[in-house]
Amino acid sequence: MNSESLARAVARDRRPEPAEGSDASRFVNAWVEAEALDGERVKAFVLILRTRGCYWADLKGCSMCGYARDTLGRSATGPELSEQLRRALARYRDEPYVKVYTSGSFLDDREVDPSSREALARAFSGRARRLLFETLPEFVTADAVAPLRKAFSGEVEVALGLESTDPVVLSRYVHKNAPPSDYFGAAERLRGLGARTKAYLLLKPPYLAEAEAIEDVVRSVGEAAPRFDSLSVNPVHIQGGTVVEWLFRRGRYRPPWLWSVVEALRAGAGQRGSARLVSFPTAGGVARGPHNCGACDRKVLAAIEEASLAQRFEELDGLDCACREAWRAACRLEPAGVEA
Repeated sequence: MNSESLARAVARDRRPEPAEGSDASRFVNAWVEAEALDGERVKAFVLILRTRGCYWADLKGCSMCGYARDTLGRSATGPELSEQLRRALARYRDEPYVKVYTSGSFLDDREVDPSSREALARAFSGRARRLLFETLPEFVTADAVAPLRKAFSGEVEVALGLESTDPVVLSRYVHKNAPPSDYFGAAERLRGLGARTKAYLLLKPPYLAEAEAIEDVVRSVGEAAPRFDSLSVNPVHIQGGTVVEWLFRRGRYRPPWLWSVVEALRAGAGQRGSARLVSFPTAGGVARGPHNCGACDRKVLAAIEEASLAQRFEELDGLDCACREAWRAACRLEPAGVEA
């Protein structure tokens, strides 16, 4: 099965059945995490709303993304989103940084209608200093963004899942629906509308060897940095119902080494210009996430987080473990990935 057929087969099995009303009144998850805001260490409130999710996941979907499983399987109504927000605000403790995700695009009217978007922005206005949400580039318009800038008194930050600036990697390996130029164009529009811009860069998409993956991220950092205020290196972790999981279960994919995250940050730091460069690996230290040998994982993860928060990447230079030689060998000897 080639990658195109595999992607479409996985997409067919990913979308849940339409949810009942009671499920639609509950958000997916919420938590507080460490962040930095204008050089200050702060707490960030993270909220995942339950919506219909990303339309692209229905058609083909990205090779590593399994968030469609956390969706309603249909569009949420205004009252359902209002109830999710009410429940989320009960857990909010005036954290200055708020991040809102929808397992898709916050600016897609099919996921979050305009009135609900504005209501959410107003709810955190005057309490948070920065509001972040994620979207695909085609939904970045003045009609969608300007009302949120008006409704929220602080900074609006919009994250785009750029993943890679290589068109081949983006289309054939990540299975994105738009080329890098669309993401660059959206970033320019956002800056023109007075919003901050953030890009997610994927470390080790399927079919890239370890060394190729590091090289792809470092190059992408350099090419994306002039267009974005911050860049987040996201190492792949194995989510259910994805192409990556299909490959992983057949021994054809290993999540990236944490040493690769370290190297991507160290090398990328010299390419980032004035952009902020961070990495906060999901599922770090477990078999389905970015990991090393197990003995050093916790130490390396802590160093990655500290370097990201402080923007001092030279502190990663002193890290070492016996497994680092195995990683170096993998980078030297691992053949370039071949499509399934």
